[in-house]
Amino acid sequence: MRTETMKKQKNLTFTSLVQSIRDINEKLSIQTSRAINIGLTLRNWFIGYHIAEYELKGADRAKYGDKLLDKLSHELGGLKISNCNRRQLYRYLKFYRFYPKIVGTLSPQFETFIPESTEAHKKVGTASPQSNSEHDNLLQLLSYSHIEQLVDIDDETKRTFYEIECIRGNWSVRDLERQINSLYYERSGLSTDKKKLAKSLKRETVKTRPELTIRDPYIFEFLGLKPAEVMSETHLEDQLLDKLQSFLLELGNGFCFEARQKRILIGDTHNFVDLVFYHRILKCHVLIELKLAKFSHENVGQLNTYVSWYKKNMMAKGDNPPIGILLCTRKDCAVVEYALAGMDNKLFVSRYQLELPKKEEMQRFIEEQMKKSRENER
Repeated sequence: MRTETMKKQKNLTFTSLVQSIRDINEKLSIQTSRAINIGLTLRNWFIGYHIAEYELKGADRAKYGDKLLDKLSHELGGLKISNCNRRQLYRYLKFYRFYPKIVGTLSPQFETFIPESTEAHKKVGTASPQSNSEHDNLLQLLSYSHIEQLVDIDDETKRTFYEIECIRGNWSVRDLERQINSLYYERSGLSTDKKKLAKSLKRETVKTRPELTIRDPYIFEFLGLKPAEVMSETHLEDQLLDKLQSFLLELGNGFCFEARQKRILIGDTHNFVDLVFYHRILKCHVLIELKLAKFSHENVGQLNTYVSWYKKNMMAKGDNPPIGILLCTRKDCAVVEYALAGMDNKLFVSRYQLELPKKEEMQRFIEEQMKKSRENER
């Protein structure tokens, strides 16, 4: 044994050193990712459990009736507890009801989260090996964002199908959502060659990586992180946004910085606006999106959606409709587009053209910054 150890030490090379560190980093990243995901998933399951218990046995439950989730959401929001709006609370409740047997997989350390007087307390750690394995897979291999997609499926057979396929294929959340939306379950049922369908699907899917799971919006809120700390796509984009933010503030034409990577929830989707300013002369919000790619109408559509959301949800009395600025880059060419969400006030449009930076000015600025960035990389 000692001889083998000495051999290993003797054969230690720089390449093996790099490989060892790489292996450690990869394995511990996966473990950390799983631990965080399990913590968040169990937190949401326990919330669902307690709501279900209250609905059944709450002494004053009749006082709230159908307004329970609204009232609860309001109280939890006041306590700054993240992701507890009415819709989310309802999902947590469904999660508990769809997967009640998770209680059997819990270790004794979680007994304190369940009142001793309840039936569920007796079931902690009592799952059979088969069901234990099934629900362990759910907790170990799927993020809560995966589970959120699953609990929106009311049909048990269909939900189980996607659960199994997602775990087996190591799907990302986006892939799971895409397969549900493209009716993979129904197509699989109608397909005469299911193996061929599965193979074609495998080529299209992107496997989940630990770092992508950690960047999940639910995860960083759970950890108390700000979106800007984890959501910037690339180092270059981050640099450009820094410069752009300073550039607009230096213009001194009424720009007041408000937010960066501003998170907005549209339906069930988390979206992030790169930069948000309030223009005190124009009296409106100015939303800026930077894309390290060539111009596309999809980008305009995305920005226009953000502008429309701000118009509906953030405009205060006396405000003018918000404005969106889209910056797209492709090599040395920058494209600047202004998005006006249905704005028909001609006087205001004329005024914004005077107060905001000219397209040529913005284009020149982006091109200069891209050039400097490439020079610094050499």
